Amino acid sequence: MAVAAAPFAAFVMDARTGKEIYAQNADTRLHPASLTKMMTLYMAFSAIERGQVRLDSKFLVSSHAAAQPPSRLGLKAGQRIELRYLIRAAAVKSANDAATVIGEGLAGSEPKFAQQMTQMARALGMRNTNFRNANGLTAEGHYSTARDMSTLGRRLFYDFPQYYSLFSRRSADAGITTVSSTNKRFLDSYEGADGIKTGYTRAAGFNLTASAKRGSKRIVATVLGGNSTAHRNQVMAQLLDAGFGKAPTRVREVKPAPPQFVAERKVRRSVQVAQAAAPAAAVRLSSSQRPVARASTVAVVTPAAISAAV
Repeated sequence: MAVAAAPFAAFVMDARTGKEIYAQNADTRLHPASLTKMMTLYMAFSAIERGQVRLDSKFLVSSHAAAQPPSRLGLKAGQRIELRYLIRAAAVKSANDAATVIGEGLAGSEPKFAQQMTQMARALGMRNTNFRNANGLTAEGHYSTARDMSTLGRRLFYDFPQYYSLFSRRSADAGITTVSSTNKRFLDSYEGADGIKTGYTRAAGFNLTASAKRGSKRIVATVLGGNSTAHRNQVMAQLLDAGFGKAPTRVREVKPAPPQFVAERKVRRSVQVAQAAAPAAAVRLSSSQRPVARASTVAVVTPAAISAAV
């Protein structure tokens, strides 16, 4: 499948309804670069919520993951690191090695994880997306669109609100070091911005999926193929401004339905799950698919507590 190299594309939606506000080349298949990590994180959050892994599960770093090019956390082959730190590194610093470790740990191999990512994309309504890796480095057959990335950004906000604050952090403790946000400039400069993810490769150009809230309105937008960080951020600000101008003040919120896909987890020796008595066990959140825990044995876990834990 042919993938265009860094032409400009943009999409703006009212996040409350998912309705399109503006589109330019929105369905052109392009290189998403590190916007890919939004799906890697979506898969990680899903696995945590299903109880397949926990924030304190330790993932083994493979030689393949350790060899990923920058941006990197600096992981070493044979090292074990908690999932919470991998998530922070991928979300905040956009670390390629951390994203690869997440994929390998959840699915057994990065190719298998990429297949699961694509299956989840279809379940979320992302019709023009195909993944080949967990971090977004340029690869044949790895593509997405401005529309699909905006859809994914909206799903992160609605499906995992307890983790969403990750995307507005300016820095984070990633276990072996403190990492700084790749999106700090935009978060600091645009009123109401609270996420989500940047991306850059030579083939992709400068990409950004952003979300911002002003009053009762929330807008999600994506820019693909920016000429520079400054150009990308400037265009994004203009798109969000236009979105806020066109979106109605009052509208009936239409939350997305849960995706009809559950990724099968490959149990690996490379993932160590802590015993149930460990202090950080409270990562299983509310779900209509699980029995209600007995109040006498399980403490109440609030979204704020989860946000702080991750």
